Amino acid sequence: MYVDSHCHLDFPELAQNLPDILDRMVQNQVGHALVVSVNLPNWPRLMELVAPHSHLHASVGVHPDYEDTPEPSVQDLVDMAQSPKVVAIGETGLDYFRLAEPLDWQRDRFRTHIRASHGSGLPLIIHTRSASADTLRIMKEEGADRYGGVMHCFTESWEVAQAAMEMNFYISISGIVTFKKAQALQELATKLPLDRLLIETDSPYLAPVPHRGKLNDPSNVMHVAEKIAELRGIPAGDIAKHSTDNFFRLFNKIRR
Repeated sequence: MYVDSHCHLDFPELAQNLPDILDRMVQNQVGHALVVSVNLPNWPRLMELVAPHSHLHASVGVHPDYEDTPEPSVQDLVDMAQSPKVVAIGETGLDYFRLAEPLDWQRDRFRTHIRASHGSGLPLIIHTRSASADTLRIMKEEGADRYGGVMHCFTESWEVAQAAMEMNFYISISGIVTFKKAQALQELATKLPLDRLLIETDSPYLAPVPHRGKLNDPSNVMHVAEKIAELRGIPAGDIAKHSTDNFFRLFNKIRR
């Protein structure tokens, strides 16, 4: 069985085709998917989508790219995290790729999410882009290692991965690993300890080869596992087993 540790099934382009996607997940042996929150206004719709499905789970949080959106308080996130369906806080983090300083609002939001992790006892889903030094610094200052979490769609250096793993974080690999020019990520995927590896689609984005350029969905996570297995010279079933075990170990609110 495969598990997609990060997707956005609530986005309109996927939500409108949910029955077909769920069928393809069954066909490709994708047993669970975590539908990740990006803002609060759309969170009720996300929760409505996952509610009828025992194998779909949710997070609550506000993505660092969303500038003009309601800011959550620690208590807001803790309260929403009481839902049985919510298994993580995020996605949160820092993204300096598109936005320019001053970005204190983004760093403050990140700290709020880490504190909500403490208040809820749930792990974090962290997004970092062009901001790894500040991301790691704030993680350390706020004690993000207390409940740990995952560095999702990881594309940073091996040194950043090591620092995150030392703080009780898993590293999640997306379909980028199948791209021809992703040699650095491919090398990193061969180094990661199998007990720290997660796999994801980040759908509807980043469709893996052989579907690159098309709309992505959780049924494609098998291709991520197959590529990592190829790089490591082991059966894809080994990647499936370890990444699935890790998923349930990290998101331990989910009954396996």
